[in-house]
Amino acid sequence: MVRESPAESAPPPKQDVYPAEKARGGEIILNTPTRRWIFIAGLAGAVVLVLVLSFFR
Repeated sequence: MVRESPAESAPPPKQDVYPAEKARGGEIILNTPTRRWIFIAGLAGAVVLVLVLSFFR
């Protein structure tokens, strides 16, 4: 394969648009009791699924 044009250089690095302090550390926001229960049920469901799958193995 032959390249017809010269290789392009890498673009200059961009400056931080968003501060690193705000970008780090995800936060789970569970504002309402319904959202909390759904979150807890999802965690419990994952544990139950692992236990059921390990039982059939």
